[in-house]
Amino acid sequence: MNSENKKRLRRAEPAPKAGIVHLGLGAFFRAHGAIYIKEAMAQSGGDWGVVGVSLRSPGVRDKLVQQGCLYTALELSGQGLKCQVVDVVTSVLVAPEDPNAVLQELIAKATRIVSLTVTEKGYCRGGANTVLDFDHPDIKHDLQNPTPRSAPGFLVRALEMRWRQGMRPFTVLSLDNLPENGKLTRQIVCEFAARIDPDLVRWIEAECKFPCTMVDRIVPATTEELIDRASGISGYHDPAVVAHEPFRQWVIEDDFVDSARPAFEAAGAQLVDDVESFEHLKLRMLNGTHSALAYLGRLAGYETVAEAIRDEGIEKFIEALWREEIATSLDAPPDADLDDYAAQLKSRYQNAEIRHLLEQISMDGSQKLPQRILAPLFENLAAGKPYQRLLVVLAAWFRFIEIWSKNGQSGLNDPIEKQLLQAVSNASNDADLVERLLQSAPVFGDLPTHRIADELVAILGQLGDFHDTARLEGIRL
Repeated sequence: MNSENKKRLRRAEPAPKAGIVHLGLGAFFRAHGAIYIKEAMAQSGGDWGVVGVSLRSPGVRDKLVQQGCLYTALELSGQGLKCQVVDVVTSVLVAPEDPNAVLQELIAKATRIVSLTVTEKGYCRGGANTVLDFDHPDIKHDLQNPTPRSAPGFLVRALEMRWRQGMRPFTVLSLDNLPENGKLTRQIVCEFAARIDPDLVRWIEAECKFPCTMVDRIVPATTEELIDRASGISGYHDPAVVAHEPFRQWVIEDDFVDSARPAFEAAGAQLVDDVESFEHLKLRMLNGTHSALAYLGRLAGYETVAEAIRDEGIEKFIEALWREEIATSLDAPPDADLDDYAAQLKSRYQNAEIRHLLEQISMDGSQKLPQRILAPLFENLAAGKPYQRLLVVLAAWFRFIEIWSKNGQSGLNDPIEKQLLQAVSNASNDADLVERLLQSAPVFGDLPTHRIADELVAILGQLGDFHDTARLEGIRL
């Protein structure tokens, strides 16, 4: 029986009334934020249905609309698989098809929160002089046209419309893995708005809220195999299924326009005054070692996190990286036990049901490594603390770029891929490779890279092509 003839999801009850517009309706939000919202409404009520917006392609929309925007969330663990139907998405818009329809939802009186998961690239970040990249083609377009293409463009144009109509602003809630994501989004929005009207900027600064958040849940890419497994459990075919691990965490600064928000705490979210220590803990302990596993693991021939962490050489390296370098760089949240947190992370990595692809994690290295690896590396260097293994991760990224370049592959999937590949293609040896890549300004900015250049060359020489992972703990500088 083909998929068209299989049982499909159908709504038995009306969809909830919408109160949130979400930009970037990918798998992560549907496996994390949407489930918190569903549980918060179940516990405490409220009209917090989600209008989803795809900023690029119609793929997610086309899968969801044929089943009333319902979808299956599949929990993967060694204790068995669990399915639940998530019903909070009320409709899905595709921005390139009808940007005006998106703007109308953003300025609707019922819309009190606009959340977003648009990945690091979606913020169109700039360099040293501006937080926003005003040379980005989408930003150039959005400044000249009232119908936007970019996430910053939609946010600012919608806020401008609300301001001119005398409406209250919405809360902008970022769920992306970026340090101080709320503050960053606020800066980007204000820089964009300053090009439109100074009074608009003053209104945004005075009235709009941008709470920082920290999100944590491993959400592997959906495969046909996962779709079939979910179908075997639930009895219906759902092409929009998302998978996730049992663990989840959401830390949110409790700072919303007019205090309007779902009862997130009823669903287990942590509402705090300052999220910084939580996000540093997660970005460095989890995301940092994810990047380490991605580059070392891919160079060693592994495909998933679970496979890489089972390698004894990589396992010992990651444990020492946590204990001796990342933990020492942190000002941890109150009552946090870093040894317990590391042990919990390792257990999560070992979950073989989560086929978290290293290829997925290794994407966008130029956007991820500055906060995950470079920040603790240079902080430890300045403080006289150990940083050798963090350097190994950076060296692994350099070798990863070089090998993919020589193999003629395009597996970097990086916003500055062309620049990175050009740098390594002209390198004649490891010293030349290091010199050229350290000149990648969007990655290293004004960091004192001259202090690590010779050590990076030495590490690359000792590790060769990284296939012998047992050598990782034998590095001596």
